[in-house]
Amino acid sequence: MWLMFMISIIVLILSIIVMALASLLSKKSINDREKASPFECGFDPKSSARLPFSLRFYLIAVIFLIFDVEIALLLPMTILMQWSNLSSWLTISIVFLLILLIGLYHEWNQGALEWAT
Repeated sequence: MWLMFMISIIVLILSIIVMALASLLSKKSINDREKASPFECGFDPKSSARLPFSLRFYLIAVIFLIFDVEIALLLPMTILMQWSNLSSWLTISIVFLLILLIGLYHEWNQGALEWAT
């Protein structure tokens, strides 16, 4: 019991020392206005809220979120392959990937993936 308490104290002290060193070493000497602001998406949060917003930025953000969720759904499929029937797993995986590819083709066809216009 005494040994566990001492080990816990040593681990706590070491972690505090490492966090303090990391905090001291990572400080930047120059803070620019963009890094000090809470938002880094291209507009000033203290200005008027009625400024025009880039619709292309919004579309790219939504597409990123869709494909980010897609990755979160695809990764567990490899683990599920061990416990499920191979034919049903293959069917579900192909249908899921086809839906994603059709969505990607639709976004490409509509021009949402064009960066410079």
